[in-house]
Amino acid sequence: MSRFVSTRSGAFCVDSKNAMIRGLAPDGGLYAPVEIPKLDYKMLKGLSYSELAARIVHTWFDDLGWEEIVESCAEAYGKHFDTPLVAPVVKAADTYIVELFHGETCAFKDVALSLLPRLLVKSRSAIGLSEKVLILTATSGDTGSAAMNGFKNVPDTGMITFFPNGGVSPLQRRQMVCIDAPNVTACAVNGNFDDCQSAVKRAFAELPKIDGISFSSANSINIARLVPQIGYYYSTYLTLLQTGEIREGETISFVVPTGNFGDILAGCYAKRMGLPIGRLICASNANNVLTDFINTGVYDRRRDFLKTLSPSMDILISSNLERLIYYAQDEDSALVSRQMEELKTKGIYSVSSDTLSRIRKDFSAYCFDDAETIDTIRSFYNETGYLADPHTAVALSAQRRYVKENPGEKCAVLSTASPFKFVSCIAEALNVTDSGDPFDTMRRISDKTGLKAPEYLSALESRDEKHKDTIDRGDIIDYVLGKYPALFRL
Repeated sequence: MSRFVSTRSGAFCVDSKNAMIRGLAPDGGLYAPVEIPKLDYKMLKGLSYSELAARIVHTWFDDLGWEEIVESCAEAYGKHFDTPLVAPVVKAADTYIVELFHGETCAFKDVALSLLPRLLVKSRSAIGLSEKVLILTATSGDTGSAAMNGFKNVPDTGMITFFPNGGVSPLQRRQMVCIDAPNVTACAVNGNFDDCQSAVKRAFAELPKIDGISFSSANSINIARLVPQIGYYYSTYLTLLQTGEIREGETISFVVPTGNFGDILAGCYAKRMGLPIGRLICASNANNVLTDFINTGVYDRRRDFLKTLSPSMDILISSNLERLIYYAQDEDSALVSRQMEELKTKGIYSVSSDTLSRIRKDFSAYCFDDAETIDTIRSFYNETGYLADPHTAVALSAQRRYVKENPGEKCAVLSTASPFKFVSCIAEALNVTDSGDPFDTMRRISDKTGLKAPEYLSALESRDEKHKDTIDRGDIIDYVLGKYPALFRL
């Protein structure tokens, strides 16, 4: 049976159902598998995305029933994406681009968050949990709308999403505040994403016990949010194999725009499961704390927090890195606990040279500022006709740098969002007038490029805002206590 242990203490070991329901371990650590399972990609040839996902999820969560997982994956991937491929691979010039924005909220978070609510419901039923589940989530832009969309109207489940006030794009904000369902809400926080994330973690630790309510998370701190993301690494490899772009057993590297480190960690898990992945290339914006760490072994968040054109990567505390250093340090939970305490109290920690060598065996890292992001959007569009959002543009910049340093290596770039979610940035790159109205600018970009904006985004223009709360970061616990009754209609 699959077992998961806290990265900060061997005292907390649970099965997969309890790991996904709890989200965060009682000691503040993240649940990590006691043993990473193996799965030969050859066994997945010819499967649909739904079938592939079911095999992967069951490999990790084997205490859930096979039929329940199959049913959950079929529901998640059968009708919530605009292509049955879910994560199609597009070739632009010599670059493989994995499009992860074909879900209902037009960002890669849909791949996991279409499935997570279904897994959570199945887990609650399997263990006979009578308590209602309150989901607390922090978002730097895309997680919020995808999670709210996934959890809306799910029975006995409520959700509160916290996002940085002024720290997401106008369209990302409207995606959250316009979702109309009685059991979900979004709240702006005066602060940045790190403030939101830290406050949510503090809430898990300090919220009083509420009769009939348990707490969980839809962030990638929840192992059940992370595992479904492994699927598109496998599907990409199989697609490239099927189309003759790679040979059987040939390695391919992945370039991942990275903020909270969950998306790229899923690739690390895929590699440890046996998928022939070469390097995992971490692409960061000007908030380059991860680039510095991978290159030096020192994690130092004591720097200015910068608002960039790629807001979903505006993060200085990358939660999922904790899982990586847990493995790289021989699963020494006491050491990880000390390092996380140093990060909390001093804003800095470091790893040994041996640990850094282990990390650098798999990972490379690059960072790029807004000017370089704009230049890449423009040049890549002019050269290939492919329009990339600013997060994907950061990854494309990293891919260019990496291939220049390593000629002949094949890389797949994870494209994480529709460019139409970031119209001001795209308008600047394409010399389109930004009118200040995101929907008008969206239409101008469509006229310029001949590309049609996703209907989900354009439809936001006529929708009313439902969630208008704004709080200070220190008020999250009081806010949760005052808000949850309405979500459950208590």
